[in-house]
Amino acid sequence: MVPLPNRTSLDSETDSRSPVVSVTSAATSVKSNTDPVYKDGNSGSLPGNSNLTSNNVKPVTAKNSKKRPSKVVSISEMNLLLQHNHASSKLAKPARASAVDLEILHAQSEILNAPLIMNDPRLYPPLYRNVSMFRRSYELMENMLKVYIYQDGDRPIFHEPLLDGIYASEGWFMKLMEANKQFVTRDPGKAHLFYIPFSSRLLQQTLYVRNSHRRSNLIEYMKNYVDMIAGKYPFWNRTSGADHFVVACHDWAPAETRGRMLSCIRALCNADIEVGFKIGKDVSLPETYIRSSENPVKNIGGDPPSKRPILAFFAGGLHGYVRPILLKHWENKEPDMKISGPLPHVRGNVNYIQLMKSSKFCICARGHEVNSPRVVEAIFHECIPVIISDNFIPPFFEILNWESFAVFVKEEEIPNLRNILLSISEERYLEMHKRAKKVQEHFLWHAEPVKYDLFHMLLHSIWYNRLFHISRT
Repeated sequence: MVPLPNRTSLDSETDSRSPVVSVTSAATSVKSNTDPVYKDGNSGSLPGNSNLTSNNVKPVTAKNSKKRPSKVVSISEMNLLLQHNHASSKLAKPARASAVDLEILHAQSEILNAPLIMNDPRLYPPLYRNVSMFRRSYELMENMLKVYIYQDGDRPIFHEPLLDGIYASEGWFMKLMEANKQFVTRDPGKAHLFYIPFSSRLLQQTLYVRNSHRRSNLIEYMKNYVDMIAGKYPFWNRTSGADHFVVACHDWAPAETRGRMLSCIRALCNADIEVGFKIGKDVSLPETYIRSSENPVKNIGGDPPSKRPILAFFAGGLHGYVRPILLKHWENKEPDMKISGPLPHVRGNVNYIQLMKSSKFCICARGHEVNSPRVVEAIFHECIPVIISDNFIPPFFEILNWESFAVFVKEEEIPNLRNILLSISEERYLEMHKRAKKVQEHFLWHAEPVKYDLFHMLLHSIWYNRLFHISRT
């Protein structure tokens, strides 16, 4: 059984303020099928004469900005959903177990019976749901995991990573996975996982017909690809795709990967229960805005807590229904609440970054979709993320104890935002700042992957969720 997050005396202070996340099983659309209008998707700056590439801008569509989630689920209920979904994976040996099946069952048993960790010099226990299980699972991944990568598929949609912009997470994973020698195997008989290396961003750029108001051709393209590999190879049909996975960061990815692909593990930036994200199977992919593909960890860090005079900061476009409400209540209302629309553009977004570095709390309010690169940006600059998105499953939810280093505020509680933040004691804030700084390593891309970085954490979450879904195949 997957335990609930580790608790400390500092954690109890905010337990009563759990967020809510909306859920409905019927909804399937990601955006309305309108034409993209490109805006700066991350920095909160008005576009200027910068050298932005097509990867650095986020398509914005005319989705009904008044639409709110039909039902909400609290973070506590989400924890219980994860616990239930993983606990229902029984340690039952399949009737015709392969060597890989037996290895997975062994790994699952090892994790469930992981030895208790008292003092790990690298892992800080409050950051994790169960640090002992995480370390054991990570060790097993390093020692056992083998991934088979399909070579089928034409460029640019397949095998062509984009390494900058707000959708860069899918590209960096693709680049590092295809170059990896430790985990990749050319023998599908030894594979625990099968990777479909497609780019949801390039699928949109390549096939979306401007002014068509339709995405059905994108969905059909992915359906045809899965039908092709299922007919050409025996691997998909053995598990109905449950040991296959995709990594996709574009907002439309949940729609592009529905149908047969719903059975595979989907690592998605748009991690929204309402559009079909399955807690315990799918993985929430961090949306990382990479400004420099040559140096993805550029400009990390922030001011110490004593030099952060701003209580809360937000600047950005007013797309979606939440951000206009945020500005209505808090723009120019309090001197320590720096809440505004887009900032004037400065090369490198130095104004925006400096405001993050000098703020205690960074507001991560949803736009058209639940996800925002601000969550990772806040962590980069050691600013406590304040997530206002009633449908969002935060990254690596199955591993990280997000309530220990982030604040979740219900959308309906925006009028009370300042009181919520002021109610956090100085002691708790300092501990949360410490934790945000420590969790930073899990959200960094490196040209050569290092232990516990984003590449390994993402691969681990895919591996971990696969282990606890074996009995359903």
